[in-house]
Amino acid sequence: MERVKVRVPSLETIRQRIRAAGADPDAVRVVAVAKGFDSEVARAAVGAGFIDLGENRAGPLLDKARALADLGVRWHFVGAVQRNKVGALAPHVTLWHGVDRLEEGRAIAAHRPGSAVLVQVNTTGEPQKAGCSPAATRALVEDLRRLDLDIQGLMTVGPIGPAEAARPAFRRLAALRADLGLAELSMGMSGDLEVAVEEGATIVRIGTALFGPRPQT
Repeated sequence: MERVKVRVPSLETIRQRIRAAGADPDAVRVVAVAKGFDSEVARAAVGAGFIDLGENRAGPLLDKARALADLGVRWHFVGAVQRNKVGALAPHVTLWHGVDRLEEGRAIAAHRPGSAVLVQVNTTGEPQKAGCSPAATRALVEDLRRLDLDIQGLMTVGPIGPAEAARPAFRRLAALRADLGLAELSMGMSGDLEVAVEEGATIVRIGTALFGPRPQT
């Protein structure tokens, strides 16, 4: 992994954007996604006020968890869940963002019963995107609950393009969350944070706005 020196903006800069979008910053958790960057960059993020850090691959999360073990980081796994990696990740992950199949839930429950998870929903209909269909979400939530998992809410990824183009996808997820009576909505990234907050996001996943473009590997 290439080491990149970067000055990480403070958590308050993101809180200001959340406030400007009309939400209480205390009600929206900011996950700093430092994928592609090394442990020193992640450490700088903690120094800038970010305690929730996200990774989408097992190896980098485990490396950073060891390097930052003294800092009380809450680790979020935001990538596709690989069942053969769950055992190593389970002791470190505070919240799994990308569960979209029952088999993934079974693997998590086997290693750490009661784990907090979000069900990933494909709200755009794009075939290249992960996530269960909106129509299948209720059944998956119910099946995962029977595994003794803590289903905290839903997650989605908006479409590539202008921020406003993500609004229908975010609104669809918010309606589905309300219908299911869940608490959390993980949606919105650097480019569409404001739209996500306006549509009710309780968790936003911020990478580029903090760390710049990911280094080439």
